[in-house]
Formats: sequence, C-alpha cells, structure tokens
Amino acid sequence: MAEAAEFQGTSASPARRWLRRAGGLLAGAPLLAGLLQLPAAAPAQAASSDTVSVALDSLTPSAPTDGDTLTVSGTVTNNGKQTVTGAHVDLRVGSMLTTRSGIDSVAQHSDDLTGGTGVEVGGKYAAKFAKLSPGVAEHFSISVPVDKLDLGDDGVYEFGVSLSGKTAAQSWDQMLGIQRTFLPWQPSEADTKTKTTYLWPLISTVHMTAKTGAGELQTPVFRNDDLAKELAPGGRLAQMVDLGKDLDVTWVIDPDLLASVDAMATGNYRLPGGGGTTKPGPKEHQALAKQWLAGLQKAVTGKEVVALPFADPDLASLAHNGTSVTGSLSHLKDATDVAATTVKTVLHVTPSTDFAWPVEGAVDPAIMKVATSAGADRVIARSDSLQETAGLPYTPSAARPVGGGTTAVVSDARLSTAFEGDLTKADSATLAVQEFLAQSLEVNAQTDKQRSIVVAPQRMPTASQAQAMAAALRALQGGNWSESQDLSAAAKDKPDPNATTHIPSGSAYPSSLRSQELPRTAFEQIARTQDKLDSFQVILSDQSRVVTPFGRAINREMSTSWSGRSGNARGYRDGVEGWLDELADQVKLIDKSETKLSGRSATIPVTVQNNLVQPVGHLVLRLTSTMPTRLKIGGKAYDEQPVEISGGHSQSVKFTTSANANGRVTVIAQLYTEDGQKYGDAVSFDVKVTEITPTVMLVIGGGVLLLVLAGFRMYTQRKRASARQTEENGPDADGQAADEPGNPDAPADRLPEEPEDSGSPTGADDPEHASDPAPDTAPESPDPSGTGERVDR
Repeated sequence: MAEAAEFQGTSASPARRWLRRAGGLLAGAPLLAGLLQLPAAAPAQAASSDTVSVALDSLTPSAPTDGDTLTVSGTVTNNGKQTVTGAHVDLRVGSMLTTRSGIDSVAQHSDDLTGGTGVEVGGKYAAKFAKLSPGVAEHFSISVPVDKLDLGDDGVYEFGVSLSGKTAAQSWDQMLGIQRTFLPWQPSEADTKTKTTYLWPLISTVHMTAKTGAGELQTPVFRNDDLAKELAPGGRLAQMVDLGKDLDVTWVIDPDLLASVDAMATGNYRLPGGGGTTKPGPKEHQALAKQWLAGLQKAVTGKEVVALPFADPDLASLAHNGTSVTGSLSHLKDATDVAATTVKTVLHVTPSTDFAWPVEGAVDPAIMKVATSAGADRVIARSDSLQETAGLPYTPSAARPVGGGTTAVVSDARLSTAFEGDLTKADSATLAVQEFLAQSLEVNAQTDKQRSIVVAPQRMPTASQAQAMAAALRALQGGNWSESQDLSAAAKDKPDPNATTHIPSGSAYPSSLRSQELPRTAFEQIARTQDKLDSFQVILSDQSRVVTPFGRAINREMSTSWSGRSGNARGYRDGVEGWLDELADQVKLIDKSETKLSGRSATIPVTVQNNLVQPVGHLVLRLTSTMPTRLKIGGKAYDEQPVEISGGHSQSVKFTTSANANGRVTVIAQLYTEDGQKYGDAVSFDVKVTEITPTVMLVIGGGVLLLVLAGFRMYTQRKRASARQTEENGPDADGQAADEPGNPDAPADRLPEEPEDSGSPTGADDPEHASDPAPDTAPESPDPSGTGERVDR
C-alpha cells in the first residue's frame, strides 16, 4: 500500500522511507541466501564479467530540489560475445555519503560490480530492451520525479545506473554493468553557505617572437597561427569567454595573451614563411581577434580581474634553478610591472597584481620567497601541497598567514582537479560535474561555521573541460549551499586559527613537477641574451624599438607554458638570441685589406656600416697599433674617435698615423660603447710602411739637376743656330723671316695661323669659330731645320 501510494504521487516521511528500504532488504534476503548456496564460481563469474558498459551522458538537474523531475540518459553497450536478453536499465539510490573520502572511494570504483549497488527505484522508471547484441550500443533516457527517489536528509547520495539481463551462459537475471555517480540533495536553503571563489584562467602558450617589422608599426611576427584556432568559434579561448561571461568567477589573465590578441587585431601580424621569410597573417583572423577582445571586455565588466606577471613566469623553475643566475629575479619584477599596464590598455579595467600562482599550487620556502619578491603578497597554493597536520574534521578557509606579511590562499585540491583529464565524452563530463557538486556540498555539511573555499583549476582548460566547469558552476550558483566570492575577498577573510600555516620543505616538492622545470642553463642563456640587449640598446637612437619586443620575449622565455616542453623552450630561446645577434651585427666594421704607407705620416680610413633603419651613436672607434715603436696612431699606441651613423648608411673614420721605421705592422680596429664595452667583432689588417730616407732624396735631387742641365743645353744650341742663320741671310731678312708662317722664331703673341686682317671671315672675332682650337703643327717650311729643332711631320 505504501508503494502504491508513492506511485500515485504521495510523499513519505524520512522515517517511512527508511522503513521501506529496510523492508526491501529483508525481502531480498531469501534470494541472497539462494545465491549464496550456488557454487562459488558462479557469483565470481557474474561479478567479474562486466560484459556491459553503462555510460551516463547526462543527469539533469545536476542538483535537484523538491518538485524537480530527474532525467537520466546515456548508452549501454554489450562488450561481450553473447547476446543479452531481457535487458533493463534501472536507477539505483544508495546510502548517503558523510565524508569527502567516501566520495573519493565511490568515484574510484564507479563501475565496479562488486561494490554496493543501492536500491532500485523500479516500476516504470526503467528502460527495457528485448536484447542487446554484441558490440551494439543502445540509448536510454529515464525521467523520474525526485520525490520517488526516497531521498532523506540533506546530503550527498550515491546514485547508480545499472543494466541487468540474461545470457546463454548465465540464464538468470543479473547485473551486468553499472555506473555510479552522485546526487547532491539540498532542497532548501542551507543554514550556513560556503563562500566559493572560482578562478577562471585566460592563459595560453607563447605565440609571439622577438621579431618585428622595420616600419613604424613594428609588425609582430608570430611563431605560428595556433592562436587563431583558439579564438575561432568553438575554440578553447572562445569557449572560455563565452562560458565565463555568465558566471560569478574571478578572471585570472596572462597579459601576454592580451598583447598577442591585440597585435593580431591590428591585422598586420606576420607568420613564418619558407626560407626564413615571413608572410602576412590572414585578414579574417583580424576579425576573430577583434571579436574576442570585444567579448572579453564585456565579460569582465564588473568582475574581479587578477593579472599574472607578463607571460606567466614559472616561479618554481626560477626558485629552484634561476636565483643563482644574476639578474633572473629582475625579469620577474619587470614582468609584474608591465602586467597592469597591459591589462588596463587592452581591457580598460584595473587588475589586481597582488597574487602569485605557482605551478599546480605547489609551494616550498624557495618558491614563496621568489613569488613575493616582485611585490605579490598573496600566493595561490593548493591543499595537497600545504596539507593539514592538525587533523581537522573539516576543510578550513583558504586564507593562511604564513609570516612576513604574506598570505597563502590555499585552493581545495579535490575541487581544483575535478575537471582534469579527457572530458570530450559526455559521460566523463557528467561524472566530473556530479563529483564536483558532491564534494562542494560535503564541504558545506562538515560544520555550521561559514568558510571561504577557493577553486583554482588547471591553467589551460580544454574546450570540453571549460564546458564541464561551466555546467558545474551554473549548478553550484543555482544551488542552496554556496555563494560566490571574489578572490581578494577570500584572501582577506579571517583565517582559521587551527589551519596549518607551515610551508613544506623543498624535499617535499613533487618530483614530477621538478622534472618539468626550466634548467639552470635556460636562465644562463636568458642572462646572456639580456647582456647582449644591454650592449646593443645603448647605441640606438630609439631604444624602445628593440628593448620592448626583446624585453617581452625574454619574459616569454620563462613562461610556465614551457613546463615539460624543454625542446620547444630551448628552440624559442635560441631564436630570440639569434635574432638579437643578427640585429646587432647590422652595425659593424667593414673588413679592410693591407694598406701601404709611403712617407713619415699618412691617413688610414676605417669604415663603419649601419644597416639598421634607425641612426646609431654613442659608439667609439679605436684603432690600435700592435707595434707603436714602428707605427703610431695619433702619436700614440692607439687613437679613438666617436661614431654616429644614420640608418642605412656607412661612415669612413680617418686616423692620422706616423711611421718611425720600415716594415709590416698589424693594426686592430674595434668598436666600443661609450661605457668602454666592446661592441661587435674587431677587424685587423696589416700596414706596410715604406719610409723615404736621405739617400733616396739625394737620388731624386740628382735626377732633377740633370734634367735642368739638359734643358739649358738645348736652349743654347737653338740660340746659336738662330744667330748663324741671321748672319747668312743679312739684316733685311729678319722682318721677312719673322712674318713667314712656320718660322719657329715668330713672335709669341700671335698664333701662326691667325691672319693680320682681323675682319676676315676666318678671324678670331668670328663668334662661330671663337673656340676652335689651334692646329697641332705649324705649316711646312722649305728651309732646313735648325740644330736641335723638332720636325713636325
């Protein structure tokens, strides 16, 4: 009669429900006794067969209340070789679980046939199949009013979906498969609600390189186009924004992700091409980036935003392997300083930068020291690292003062890891959601004292993991035992005086995490790259064009996303350092061949080339003689001159030298920065000195004297010949001879070919012929040539 009344919709008191369950167990006692009398092998075979798998694809509502109808759907698959006949899927309600470890135990054996199975709801709330053929999956869906489940007091109940039937080998009805999960039952408002903080991380891998274009926009070069896939509809980051906008969460954002998407939104980003070239990124990806940023700006409006240091540096790697390398901690400070500016610029909100988040919340004294070194005084830890030692029967609040003004915000390990693993299948996601809600309700039921619980999930959830997280949060926020709270509020809540505040030692740090850290050599390479950047930037007229992209790239070299990807991390570091070397080599000395010096002093030019697009300066060129006793530069062993060169130009710098002896001398040219640091490679060349001695000067002087004497002899011979001719022709012949063309003794102020009549058409005043040259030879003369006279024929 009681059962009939229930099926007619009447409800029963908790006491009557307990009596009915007890009666069901007593009624099943004879059947159990009969089974115990069977041969021992039979029940073992039945228990271990598990020939049918049960997948629970959906359970709605996840946390039902009075008046709800629970709908359970999924699939059953016959994995055996025999057909199952008389198959039926039943819903089973087990006992109430009163501890978090009890929930863990059920979850670990969710499909074990040997465990407890609970009481069948029975009646019409079952799905029946005439047969299940081997390898065939059948879908089922069962809806049942919640008041037919005989749920008693508020709490977490074990809930199962089983398939029973017969096979040819075992012709009696038996359970062949089961899937257990949890049913949170809190139909009315809890007297005390847990304040729950859920972190919603927007973090990705490293996408941008240190390379930028030569133009004013400095077009960034990306490693690949994977970011566009994450931003596309259905992509991981698109899902995180679409789902998170309607949830009461604290957004935890890596500013590097915002900077990368913002760079893509300009439409000018480039991707690697063939042969070391680059190509423009697809224009349609610009729209994706803009749309994603617009959606994120709306999603975070009115919500708390926590900015991690730029590129989410790996605090554990830095603490364990980087602090002994000079300058490593300065990168963390720089990444923290730029974080707030980036978030505010892109999202137009002011973020909190007070929090540090080590990998998986694992901490030790070294990590705590590094985490707070850049100004963060709150460290997000996890309860499986900062474990309770006082044997508390409940989960304490998250905030723990650990000394030195630092607060460890301890997230709950069970809740934080609930959505890890492959959740692409509906049944896996459903089980994860139900377990999360069960653990949350159990935490609230532990004590009537209100507590603050923080959930810090994995840094980069997949799209399917994000969907499961969102489903659980929607159910939690619609439930009766939890209320939302921001991370900053949780960190400020009054700590539990009985909660542990002892930071575990370094030896307790998980070896699995330590093996994935960046090695010391990584930080040594980072330091080397920084030194090169420091030397390069001092010569630039616009340092920001280099310092900003390389500074952010160095931050990315320390990213947590490299954890477990040592090869990729090394390749990225090599790429950054190599590109910096290539840029620095654009300002260099031009190689010089051997130079010869003749004389006691001379000038040696040395050429400096600048192939950058911007001017360079603050450089000094030093020219050094390796043998100053033979060759001096500027009167000493070396000389220096300042160098300033426009972009895309070269400059020749000249040095005065003085030689003291003959021979070969090696000269070294080296560029220095103004602070005395060497810049680039030196160029050496030989100078061959050939000094002019007094003996050589005597020989040259003697040669000049001989030339003068020879000229004088020729002159006197011609004068004698002219005198003899005058005596032979008489005095009247002088004027005639003087007027004859071709006479070598004609007056020098008149050209032989020029007629006396200046008005002649061929005269010198004719403008048309004013610049005609004089003939190369004089007109012929019938007279014999004089002694020593040249004959022009």
